[in-house]
Formats: sequence, structure tokens, C-alpha cells
Amino acid sequence: MTSLPSAGDYSAETAMYPPLTVVDVLAEQATVTGAYSNRALLDINDACVRLAVFDRAYRWHRHPASDEFFLVVEGCLEVELADGSSLTLGPWQSVVIPAGIVHRTSARGRTVNLTVETQHCLTEFLD
Repeated sequence: MTSLPSAGDYSAETAMYPPLTVVDVLAEQATVTGAYSNRALLDINDACVRLAVFDRAYRWHRHPASDEFFLVVEGCLEVELADGSSLTLGPWQSVVIPAGIVHRTSARGRTVNLTVETQHCLTEFLD
């Protein structure tokens, strides 16, 4: 089982590609063979675009000062909220989780999604 990053590892990660670089997201996701990968691909102003590929539940967490945008490219992503509700996204569906909202994502089989959040945003894990 692939270990999940710490909050410090997550916030310290830098983008893999500089501006003016064409990034083949389909090729990037095809390189992921493990159960979990979440990598910062690009920076845009004060935000970053991440590619997440995984097949299980992530940890309960929140980003106190950053909204988080999810766009599912492949598979099915469930976003569980601390109030007991959940949102289910299929391919090419998206949602924004506002800053401070406690949530966790769960993949239903292999799921590929793009996320956008503030660069180096603070993540507070609650487990």
C-alpha cells in the first residue's frame, strides 16, 4: 500500500512543469501504476493544478484558506462531507469544496481527477 503524504510534504510540493510547457495529462495519468498518486503539475497565478489518480478513500482533511476544485476525468469520485452528506462525480463533472469544509474523497475503482487549489496551501488532516 502506497503511503500518503504528510501535510508538510503536500504543501511543500512544487509544480512538475514550468509555464509554456505542453503537458499531456492523459500520458501523465497513464504512468501511475500504484494505488495513489497526487502530483502538482502546473502553477497558475497563486494556484496549482494537481493530477490525482487513486483507487481508495483519502484521509479526512480541510484546507483552512483555500477552496478546492475537483474535475473528474475518469472513474467515479465520491466527496464525503463531515455533515454526513456526499457528492458523487462522474467523468467531466466538477465541484468546488469551499475553504474550511472538512471532507474526504473516495474513488470507486481507479479514478483520475484534476484539482485546483492555492499553491502550497495548508492541509489539516483530521485522522
